[in-house]
Amino acid sequence: MAPERGSAAARTPRQDFPPRWVGKALKVAFACTHYAAVAAAALVAYFVSAHLLAAHSAGTLLPRLQAALDASHTLQASHLLAAAAAAALVGAVAALALRRRQPPVYLLDFECYRPEDKNKVTYNRFITGSRDSGFFDAAAMDFQTRILHKSGLSDETFFPPGLHLDPPEFDMAWARQEAELVMFNAVADLLAKTGLQPRQVDVLVVNCSLFNPTPSLSAMVIHHFGMRSDIDSYNLGGMGCSAGMIAVDLAAKMLRERSKGGYALVVSTENITQNWYHGNERSMLIPNTIFRMGSAAVLLTSKASERHRSKYELQHVVRVHLGADDAAYKCVFQRPDEGRFIGVELSKDLVGVAGRAMEVNMTRLGPLVLPWSEKLMFAANWVARRTLRLSVPKYVPDFKQAFNHFCLHAGGRGVVEGLSKQLGLGPRQMAPSANTLHWYGNTSSSTVWYSFGFVESVQGVRKGDIVWQIGFGSGFKCNSVVWRALRDVHTMHKAWQHIEGREGQALETLQRIAAETAAERQQKQVDATVTVAAHQRAAPAEAADAAAAKQLPKQGKEDTAPLPNGSQRANGGVRVLRNGKVVAPVS
Repeated sequence: MAPERGSAAARTPRQDFPPRWVGKALKVAFACTHYAAVAAAALVAYFVSAHLLAAHSAGTLLPRLQAALDASHTLQASHLLAAAAAAALVGAVAALALRRRQPPVYLLDFECYRPEDKNKVTYNRFITGSRDSGFFDAAAMDFQTRILHKSGLSDETFFPPGLHLDPPEFDMAWARQEAELVMFNAVADLLAKTGLQPRQVDVLVVNCSLFNPTPSLSAMVIHHFGMRSDIDSYNLGGMGCSAGMIAVDLAAKMLRERSKGGYALVVSTENITQNWYHGNERSMLIPNTIFRMGSAAVLLTSKASERHRSKYELQHVVRVHLGADDAAYKCVFQRPDEGRFIGVELSKDLVGVAGRAMEVNMTRLGPLVLPWSEKLMFAANWVARRTLRLSVPKYVPDFKQAFNHFCLHAGGRGVVEGLSKQLGLGPRQMAPSANTLHWYGNTSSSTVWYSFGFVESVQGVRKGDIVWQIGFGSGFKCNSVVWRALRDVHTMHKAWQHIEGREGQALETLQRIAAETAAERQQKQVDATVTVAAHQRAAPAEAADAAAAKQLPKQGKEDTAPLPNGSQRANGGVRVLRNGKVVAPVS
């Protein structure tokens, strides 16, 4: 019999199947088996070595070897054919394995742009500038102010120069200036750091979702730095905040096509100037409060000679696109509002779509990165649900067993907190994305690189560590990139030099906002309870008044002249409201 709603059984949370402790036990068992095998191999090697040493000491080793060499063995033709066939089979398998193995791609280095302090936009500057622009009505300003104060952003994020003017300027010229500012500085710093010349770059991939001028952004980079005429150049537009991962994937594929190896430059950015929405629709106002100026430049190589100074090796790229589904396709949608102001609309389906996209991505990524203990747990849960038809919750693998560092897309406070909760991350693992959101806001596709920079600058990376970058974008897309550290890395990036002594400020801010939000929610529940109780106490009195009104004697025809507040005039001049309550005689 199913438990009743509200009963203790109904409120009991469903337990994982298999229990989490089974996975830990399997992990320990696999580790013990591994160490036991190593110990057994060492023991066998010890006994063989001891036996050979004893034979040599006794003077019997060399005579035995000489006798074995002098012994004549006649090989039959069938033996020779079998040996030749085996050698051919081994050679074919080895050739196939080498052919299927993709050439390695290395991350030489990357750089995140740190704007000048004059471009900082404080809360007060944002609110004052938005109000003085004259674009927003009172309701829109109130909404943006409330969202901003709960966004988790600091007073030290950055707006492009055009939006600092009074009135703001957001035409093509100012948009180009922003693009040049963020891209050229990031690329110049990266080339200086790596010692690479612009004409050594073989592949260039630039991604920017909402600003796509002619000539393209990639052409702007080529022209500014004087790159070669035979460079493979690509410009990715309209692909949302996950386009940085797509750009890495494209660059890696282009490098693998080069037999002698090469260098690929990836530039990820977003343009704020022309995409600052100045209408009043709430679904389009949220990007105004969280999107900020930023850019990242990344240098990849497939040259084996560069492995010794590269930081990471590319392990996996997993891409998911749910564009065939209507809700997923339209959940992040650029369109004009009723006043013909163009903005990006965030639908109410966004959270659900993002969760579904991430689930699909993790399902595909899991077999590539998870340890065998987690794979077996997932398989057992799948068999229990699909084959045995048991009513058990879906098992969510522990990805902390696969990754050492997490660079989540800092799309907003809800995204950072939601993903961290879903993955079961602790404060240290959540810190890179939380600090990116706090100090830089949502810089679109470059957020995962700002988070990576925080990891290198503040936390440090050890040789062999696995780093996971995951981004979400319109369409709807969820893309993952996995890196393996080739050496210890603890490098202070220019983008994070300002954080010294303030490393915990971002997490403290998120905790404070979460506590305030919980208190407000609790107060609303209390207010709602008080209101319901008041209505319940007033209901008997209203019922009695209604009954009294029905018992009044009828004196002629009812006066149907309308009265204020939807009331009516009953016989005898009595005023009766729509709920039937008698208020007072009308003279």
